[in-house]
Amino acid sequence: MKSLLILGTLNAALAVICGAFGAHGLKARVDSALLETWATASDYHLYHALALLLAGVLARQFGAAGIVTAGWILFAGMVVFSGSLYLLVLTGQRWLGAITPLGGTALIIGWLWLAWALYRAA
Repeated sequence: MKSLLILGTLNAALAVICGAFGAHGLKARVDSALLETWATASDYHLYHALALLLAGVLARQFGAAGIVTAGWILFAGMVVFSGSLYLLVLTGQRWLGAITPLGGTALIIGWLWLAWALYRAA
């Protein structure tokens, strides 16, 4: 539970740093399509950092191991989804875009797992 809260806060900070880097540091270095890709990565990074905080709070509230599992699935999805997009922009390796949907699928599974865990805990 506490680890999800710590991961959530650290990733929220990292998402803001990445967003600022994209807006200021990459503006003159990559084209507008890649800037949009970076913005998508940092947006989803921040949304799911907040989701980790939510999972941590809910896990404390309900004490359900399934909620913690959902948090870890969300974390894995966030790393793969946003991480693959960040790397795509920084390296220009377009094949990384093929990995991104795996992260998106993990994010969906994480949200559904959280819903199931809450249903079972309530």
